[in-house]
Amino acid sequence: MPRVTLIEALGLLPLDKSAREARLALAGDAATPKTRFDLSSLRQLQPRFAIPLWLGKRPRGRLVPVTNLFNHRQPPPELGWSVRVTRVRDFTGGANTYDSHNGTDFAVPPGTDVVAAAPGRVIRVSREFHRGGLKVFLDHGGGLATSYNHLARALVAPGDTVARGQAIALSGYSGIDAVVGFPWTPPHVHFNVWLDGAYVDPFPHDGAPSLWRGGAAPVPAAPGEVGASDCAPTAWREAAVGEALEACVHDEARAEIEAAPTLEEKAGTILFLVNYFPTRFTARPRLYPEAHARAPRLDLPFSHRDYDGAFFPSRGPARG
Repeated sequence: MPRVTLIEALGLLPLDKSAREARLALAGDAATPKTRFDLSSLRQLQPRFAIPLWLGKRPRGRLVPVTNLFNHRQPPPELGWSVRVTRVRDFTGGANTYDSHNGTDFAVPPGTDVVAAAPGRVIRVSREFHRGGLKVFLDHGGGLATSYNHLARALVAPGDTVARGQAIALSGYSGIDAVVGFPWTPPHVHFNVWLDGAYVDPFPHDGAPSLWRGGAAPVPAAPGEVGASDCAPTAWREAAVGEALEACVHDEARAEIEAAPTLEEKAGTILFLVNYFPTRFTARPRLYPEAHARAPRLDLPFSHRDYDGAFFPSRGPARG
């Protein structure tokens, strides 16, 4: 029996919620611009990787194909989420990305173990069909947070403490992206990194040091390091909650922040909403009392049992 079903991998249920959120992605609303796409968006169709992955195979063996990198020339969020390729530059100076891409796409077969890239605490688990499907958000302390998107099944809950290399989910390709492109777009984990509440590229670029412990080559935690936990608790700014509510112009977003039961979960909700739906806020609240510097703290979010490192289709294996 497969570890996840196709329905679970695509995150189609419940159908009424998925259909409602698909309409929002395509048409937008008063506070959310619609998604932009054109013929250049067809670059997301990569059957040479997609077909083997959907069949449960690994086209690059023990190296994870990176099908999209962080775009360093993203358009203003007021224009809407864009899957067009108009003005792009990844950390290598190449074009392995698209307009609004703000993370790293690791292409893996559905049902692959997704692990914590560093020790941390779970601050949010949510499913939005139009914004990355099923997601797990981790706070790693020191201003660093990560999310793992397009999952099939979460294995953790808000408030859980997780160790380096601990399995937190099973991968899939949940969300509208996969349904539109199935089976020609590769199933993948969209991996977001935030520093002090803002999206950052974990790879070294423009003089900024890498956030990967492997340098420019993300590698999994070594067997002896799996289970290590050295994450200090985060001192969230309580005032950030009031700032977010005051800046919020969207009733559902405001209600979601207010409904979060703890300060930690409110912070996770704010982190998600302000970054995934920035036009629903007139200002960005400051989540942390002080700024934090970049430092190498992250590992490849997959187990050493499955992968040794990453592979860039345009460049070959990633090297530190």
